[in-house]
Amino acid sequence: MSNDRRDFLKLAGLAGVGLVSTGFISGCASSAGALSQIQDQAKKPHRQLFNMSGYAAPRMDNVRVGYIGLGMRGPASVVRMNHIEGVEIKALCDIRPDRVAAVQKKLEGSIHKPATYSGKEEAWKEMVNRDDIDLVYIATPWHLHTPMAVYAMEHGKHVAVEVPAAKTLEECWQLVETSERTKKHCMMLENCCYDFFEMLTLNMARQGFFGELVHGEGAYIHNLIDLNFAKTSDTEEAYYNMWRLKENGRNGSLYPTHGLGPICQVMDINRGDQMDYLVSVSSNDFSMKPKAKELAAKDSFYQEFAQMNFRGNMNTTTIKTKRGRTIMIQHDVSSTRPYSRIHLVSGTKGAAQKWPDPARIASSHEDWLSPEQFKKVEEQYTPPLIKKLGEMAKKIGGHGGMDFLMEWRLVDCLRNGLPLDQDVYDAALWSSVAPLSEWSVANRSNSIDVPDFTVGAWQKNKPVELSLQGGGTTTVRA
Repeated sequence: MSNDRRDFLKLAGLAGVGLVSTGFISGCASSAGALSQIQDQAKKPHRQLFNMSGYAAPRMDNVRVGYIGLGMRGPASVVRMNHIEGVEIKALCDIRPDRVAAVQKKLEGSIHKPATYSGKEEAWKEMVNRDDIDLVYIATPWHLHTPMAVYAMEHGKHVAVEVPAAKTLEECWQLVETSERTKKHCMMLENCCYDFFEMLTLNMARQGFFGELVHGEGAYIHNLIDLNFAKTSDTEEAYYNMWRLKENGRNGSLYPTHGLGPICQVMDINRGDQMDYLVSVSSNDFSMKPKAKELAAKDSFYQEFAQMNFRGNMNTTTIKTKRGRTIMIQHDVSSTRPYSRIHLVSGTKGAAQKWPDPARIASSHEDWLSPEQFKKVEEQYTPPLIKKLGEMAKKIGGHGGMDFLMEWRLVDCLRNGLPLDQDVYDAALWSSVAPLSEWSVANRSNSIDVPDFTVGAWQKNKPVELSLQGGGTTTVRA
């Protein structure tokens, strides 16, 4: 890596850390200048410093965790982690003292006595600087994910970061290069990879049920318009400082990973296949600007948002892989349409689909399997993780149990010195779809190359392990 590039990455990292105190709205809407650079960034040559795919960090008996961000996602994770043996919750951090106090109260009577950090924008750095934390769990607004993850890895911590892990291609490369250099894990917390049907289809694909995989589909279709416009002053169930509404000034597939992650694992992307290029198209915005104008007419608080241009309601992004497969990903969070997280796997010998319910499986072109046949397939192909902890995960919760499965598996891998199911290349690649799709939308849906964050190592990297071999030893407190 050239000295110029090192200097650029350092500056980019510093700039990212300071985003809280800068004009956030202008930073969320990608400028024409920034978009024009994406194509060049996608083609930049890189040298792999160390292959983090399949990397097993030294095992640890106890995983000492520090949390940054206790708004929408963090508190429930703290409660779930309290059920996992071998976890020590050492610290809690949020800029709002009341959020820290509320989560601290949830731990009363437990074995955890976390230190607390709050009240100033860089309190999280004080927490990360501690020498008694192994894993930093980041559940903050998107623009802080990469700066915090990079800082944590630089200070000797593994990182679990909420989706998306990065907003720009430069941030994606910062994560990859920092993880490789420090040999610290950077796992994006893509919980949908641990949903029950998604894991079932992963094992089915691994066992050859679908034959040669041809096509996959995923989506995040979820009407969040009222939540995005909700003010923190009116309800605790709102995004701090309207950060997610501001993110909607970018026009593309802004939140692709819930649908994309499981399909990438089924297709062994980064581990036997790789994305080649993508095209992306967005509808116009028929909902968000009208909503902003409607609210602004009654409340001056919304005047700044009435001046924004928002992303289109529906974005459809299509990806071609090196092995000739296709992936279709959709994103729509402002239309009146029932929730859907489409998960479709199609091969030469079979297919599976969920959303809309019920989940369905086919072994021929004639029709879907009967309920009785489905149950037999489910019993045959349910992977060991679901067999071991599925029912308990449903009781502990987190989107039907998949959040708990994800966190238990992360802890168990760290405690047993196993490679993680999702590595930094997955975090970077899946996150990169957002800025790449922005470029394509802005350029009449022309295609754009997808960077290979593994720098060719995908051809030899091993697929995700499903057997629990070498692990499965972490117990759970009911």
